[in-house]
Amino acid sequence: MDSIINPLMAARYLSTFDRDAANNEITLSLGFDFEEYVTITKNTSTKGPTYPNFRPDRSPIELGSGFWVKGVDKNGEIALLQAVRLYNLNTSFAEHLRSLRAYYMDVTLHASSHDRCKCVAPSAEIMTGKVAYHGDLWVRADFRGKGMPKIMAGIVFGVSYSLWMPDFVCALVPHWLLEKGVVEAYEYLHYERGGAKLHLVEEGILDDDLIIWITGEELRNRIERLGLARERDGTAFRAMTTV
Repeated sequence: MDSIINPLMAARYLSTFDRDAANNEITLSLGFDFEEYVTITKNTSTKGPTYPNFRPDRSPIELGSGFWVKGVDKNGEIALLQAVRLYNLNTSFAEHLRSLRAYYMDVTLHASSHDRCKCVAPSAEIMTGKVAYHGDLWVRADFRGKGMPKIMAGIVFGVSYSLWMPDFVCALVPHWLLEKGVVEAYEYLHYERGGAKLHLVEEGILDDDLIIWITGEELRNRIERLGLARERDGTAFRAMTTV
């Protein structure tokens, strides 16, 4: 995506979701060391295993090519986790999934001969360039139903835009998230079936997921629209306080 990042708009956009998290008594922090992230996820008892594309032992992430978000409650206990990595693709995201390179840096070394990933979503065939992949989402049970998906996606959109200005931001999610309205809550603008039918034998992973996504241009428009709204609100507030 050929454009210039507007850091002030991004800051205003991110502050909205940081404030919403604080209103739910959650303090957010950002990390870049995925060894640390895996240590955190392993010690979070009710969270499922982290997929190999976010584990340095299977798919290393260079500094600046990924980040993770942690939210803690007022007692300092972990309440939410999620991770994002950037794929710089010369091929399509669909092919990156099918080849298993999305999950393993060295497919011949780490993948089983029985591992498979089928992607038939037409839109995944045209996703190329800078693709920010959003995954490994977890929210503690007592914080579900409190607007966390919107907050989590908002942080991911804002940070991804600020770091990379990607061509696409996408995620693979189970069908039940669509049926329960969670996909709508994440505020991705598009979804399509056939995103990834994945079987990683040694990982014990068997998925049949949708792909959800937003384009880089849609992402920029969303961030700048909310940033301008925050700017207008601030101008109105300053005018009121100087009367």
